[in-house]
Amino acid sequence: MLRGGSTVNLDAKGRMALPTRYRAELDAWCEGRLVLTVHDDGCLLLYPAPEWEEIERKLVRLPNQNRRARHLQRMLIGHATEVEMDSHGRILIPPRLREFAQLEKRVVLAGVGNKFEIWNEAAWDQNCQAFLDNEDEGELPESLDNLTL
Repeated sequence: MLRGGSTVNLDAKGRMALPTRYRAELDAWCEGRLVLTVHDDGCLLLYPAPEWEEIERKLVRLPNQNRRARHLQRMLIGHATEVEMDSHGRILIPPRLREFAQLEKRVVLAGVGNKFEIWNEAAWDQNCQAFLDNEDEGELPESLDNLTL
């Protein structure tokens, strides 16, 4: 389970060091093999390879006659990029994906269960503030009706 957030720096080559607390878990889980893709919220998603492969199998089975399904396949699978943690716990974020998420020097890495989200720091802060200001869109799904915090 990946949880918690960190602000990290991208180096001049677009590499990001994963926080030390995640490295051993990721090495055991997926031998440092990860997959990056885009999300329509404007961030990147970083999956351990086995998690991504399960999602990818579901995506390719979507009915491609459905416009939304095709769009989802194009965006998620079409941008999917395999990355590997180096010996220093870094991954290289390709320029195209850095541009998509408008990643600059400081980024936020948020563990959200089976994956990480990678955000431009200002966009993350803005998103968090919108949530606090109750500007979030819509109601929670029925499946969360009984959730108690």
